[in-house]
Amino acid sequence: MSGHSKWATTKHKKAVIDAKRGKLFAKMIKNIEVAARTGGGDIAGNPTLFDAIQKAKKSSVPNDNIDRAVKRGSGAEAGGADWQTIMYEGYGPNGVALLIECLTDNRNRAASEVRVAMTRNGGSMADPGSVSYMFGRKGQVIVPKADGVNEDSLLEVVLEAGAEEVNDAGEAFEIISEPGDLISVRTALQNAKIEYDSAESPFMPNLQVQLDEEGARKIFKLIDALEDSDDVQNVFANFDVSDEIMAILDEE
Repeated sequence: MSGHSKWATTKHKKAVIDAKRGKLFAKMIKNIEVAARTGGGDIAGNPTLFDAIQKAKKSSVPNDNIDRAVKRGSGAEAGGADWQTIMYEGYGPNGVALLIECLTDNRNRAASEVRVAMTRNGGSMADPGSVSYMFGRKGQVIVPKADGVNEDSLLEVVLEAGAEEVNDAGEAFEIISEPGDLISVRTALQNAKIEYDSAESPFMPNLQVQLDEEGARKIFKLIDALEDSDDVQNVFANFDVSDEIMAILDEE
């Protein structure tokens, strides 16, 4: 199992009690607002909004905050910002490729904060297109481990819905599909009454760089610095870390 996926799901689990919970909440609210603006405020007809709300609720974002974000995004309430999506590319320590997805109302501020975080933590910016070819969009559903839920039982539920694989990611399972099959995979889980934490379409690498303990520390430090920016919504990277190293870092 990829240590990268295990790192991602461990982060998700810890996010609710993290000291940066306010930043996490703000980023989820932004996602909801943008989804409502793009596809309307009706979750029945806007699967992106449905999934953004589902993830926010799983992370204990207050319902009032969610409702207001939907209203701002759909135009039912004033105050929505003109959020723009910008993708930056770069390299971290040990040649790890990075895609940095920003959602911002100030392009200059976003560019400055990304550049500062990169240069202060051993990273460097790259020209557009020089990194992105190493990644592709995939559907990803995170299912927490529970009684009666294992890889075989999940495969039975989601295989016909378009799932490509089910991976053990520590305290959760990761279901991978093509982005176009994400909704049908998520619906299959709902019909089977299986709880899931998130359903998204992140960029996933097609080639990974194996990191040792010191390399893992450096890349995690860089990603933390990037994600500390309010403008940075997601960081995608092509590293892999062994389960043994992940266990050491989890204890720190």
